[in-house]
Amino acid sequence: MKSHLGNRIAQIVPTLLLVSVLVFCLQQLMPGDPAVVLAGEERGDPQVLAQIRAELWLDRSLPVQYFHWIGNVLQGNLGLSWHIRQPVAQLILQKLPVTLQLGGMAFLIALLIGVPAGVIAAVHRNGFWDYVANAIGLAGLSTPNFWLGIMLILLVSVNLGWLPPSGFVPPTEDWRQSLATTIMPAFVLGNAIAAILMRHTRSAMLTALDQDYVRTARAKGLKESRVIIWHALRNALMPVVTLGALELGTLLSGAVLTEQVFSIPGFGKMIVDAVFNRDYPVVQGVVLVTAFLYVLLNLLADILYVVINPRLRAG
Repeated sequence: MKSHLGNRIAQIVPTLLLVSVLVFCLQQLMPGDPAVVLAGEERGDPQVLAQIRAELWLDRSLPVQYFHWIGNVLQGNLGLSWHIRQPVAQLILQKLPVTLQLGGMAFLIALLIGVPAGVIAAVHRNGFWDYVANAIGLAGLSTPNFWLGIMLILLVSVNLGWLPPSGFVPPTEDWRQSLATTIMPAFVLGNAIAAILMRHTRSAMLTALDQDYVRTARAKGLKESRVIIWHALRNALMPVVTLGALELGTLLSGAVLTEQVFSIPGFGKMIVDAVFNRDYPVVQGVVLVTAFLYVLLNLLADILYVVINPRLRAG
């Protein structure tokens, strides 16, 4: 197992290099000229455009631009934002805590709703609670996040006045207000993921409950709750862990629509603004950090496999 984890760690560098090549090449397909966008009112002056292109290395060939950028990245320098003239690493460090808080809360909500609902639906197969859980899961998958967010703002904020409709307050300033500003967008994000986790947990639990080791545990006279939690659920969590790592990576990469609806200054809003402003260094930096988070979460999922499944530890 140590060799397997070592191989996964060794794959991080080539994976990130491949991602860097892809994001650099794909962003060249974006319409428009960054120099024209940055020139503003002087976009008609060829001398100004030539100066901007020379300053940003846009007048070099694509391979030269890439190696110049990746060389700086390997030295810890993600570049300078073309639009607001701030270091990309500094911008990411400002937005990352916001996205971590929002994504962490959303994932916690998804776990608290999805996994228990999937277990209950599997235990009461084809019963009332199974139909209720499946109906709620289908509704969660079918409801657009932006629509649910707008409806919650109208109901909870405008009509009831319980929570602020938008904005973000860092927990270092006021943790109560920070929780109040993130609970609604976190619920909107966690709602859809909870539905996905519920369906996968139910499917995995149905498979586990039909296995011989579950029948053996019941034959030994163990309590039903112990059989379900310690025998069936532990083995059913393997595919759920994989799915959870992927979904958490999606949350940390930035939920664009939800952040736009609730005016949350996270990764999603930052990358949308960067794309519209042709701010290539910000786009490249955010995608590279997001890819690193995905790889890290998948590595964490591999470690959790060993913790959950004793057979892997024995191997």
